[in-house]
Amino acid sequence: MRYQFILFFIFALTLHINAQQSNYDKIWSDSSLNSRINENIEKYRKSDAIIEVKDKDGNPVSNASIEVHQKTHEFLFGSNIFVLGQLSKAELNQKYESAFTNLFNFATLPFYWRGLEPQEGKPRFEEDSERIWRRPPPDQLLKWCKSHYITAKGHALMYNRNEQMPDWTNENDPEVFLKQAEKHMAEIADRYRDDIVIWDVVNEERYRTRNPETGHKVPDDYLVWCFRVAGSLFPENVKLIYNDDTQNHLNPDEFAGYINRIIDQGLRIDGMGLQFHLFSLDARDKFLEGSIYPPDQLLNAYDQLEKIGLPLYITEITVPSAGENGAVIQAEIIEDLYRLWFSIKNMAGITYWNLGDGTAYGGKDTTTEGMGGENKAMAGLLDETMNPKPAYQVLDKLINDEWKTKASLKSNREGKANFRGFYGRYEIKIISDGKTQVCEINLGKGEKKPFVLTFE
Repeated sequence: MRYQFILFFIFALTLHINAQQSNYDKIWSDSSLNSRINENIEKYRKSDAIIEVKDKDGNPVSNASIEVHQKTHEFLFGSNIFVLGQLSKAELNQKYESAFTNLFNFATLPFYWRGLEPQEGKPRFEEDSERIWRRPPPDQLLKWCKSHYITAKGHALMYNRNEQMPDWTNENDPEVFLKQAEKHMAEIADRYRDDIVIWDVVNEERYRTRNPETGHKVPDDYLVWCFRVAGSLFPENVKLIYNDDTQNHLNPDEFAGYINRIIDQGLRIDGMGLQFHLFSLDARDKFLEGSIYPPDQLLNAYDQLEKIGLPLYITEITVPSAGENGAVIQAEIIEDLYRLWFSIKNMAGITYWNLGDGTAYGGKDTTTEGMGGENKAMAGLLDETMNPKPAYQVLDKLINDEWKTKASLKSNREGKANFRGFYGRYEIKIISDGKTQVCEINLGKGEKKPFVLTFE
């Protein structure tokens, strides 16, 4: 009898999984949805370009062979680098770094106050600072980013969650705490204002306002206060972003309300950050069923937020791969989400959260023993040995193949050749009369003039 029950349970579970997958495929394979995605990628991520080849005397070089090869993206694809250099073996660290640089041009650096300044007056900026898991010193991370031409983002200037605050900060006196916070932000700005060009100024204010006991006591205008201080500390070229949680996809008007508080005070805000975490298998299954975050709901949220007129960023992504056929399901979800996000007009960047399994919040090494739910969900793009999972391979194909432009052209009588390409930096190889010359161009939004290249 017990054996029959087990068989029945397995059969029922299989039917449930198949039904989830069938419903998911129906929702995400909708022809009108995919037409919109494909048309918007073509419209918002690419541009026509003209290359004009001239000799040193200014005469057109006709019938030249021109090889167009996109090297980098203008769009920001990233992940956090919270465990850079912290894995248990040199081989694992090397694989982690190689996987990162192969895929991403954007890195989120940890500036959680508790880990950055556990002792008052002794911030851990320098490379030789004491080791703390998932909190490498910013100088070390920034140096690595610069050496690999990766744009660094600071996360976050202020995150008012008690568990992320140093023990020495004042939890119950708002006046004292704000003085401590202003000093903290000023020290960060003094050191990094010229090198880190994007910051999450405030993180997850929606949760704190709903659960004030989880954070330090602050005035009602705390969010506005943070942006006022940040705006006075950082130059205009540094982007100041407000970052909040996944739930804001359900109520974009509420999220817009936080943004508009800042705008209405005449303060600078340069971007809106939304997280997208499916921390558990239960959340993933609901997503597969279409009961949470179906594509029409996501598109509606982004359409509403677009009216504000600020760039949008997907700042943190978690999609589990645990469970039966989990790695394949993870890859399918990630491919569909990235395609949708890449098609959004005002989207400027997409950041996956934890690159490798076993590296999420709560862990001390690369094993999963004793870790929290995020690690049990096995949401990394790499497995625990830092080898690519199907989800990583899907993104590699999108970012490095499908969304990068290559073309072979011939210049006409006027020395001109046209192509349509994704925004980014290009290597242009010109071959004429047995000679070869390599140039670089940057195809950006709004580029109208021909790229005039001198062939000598």
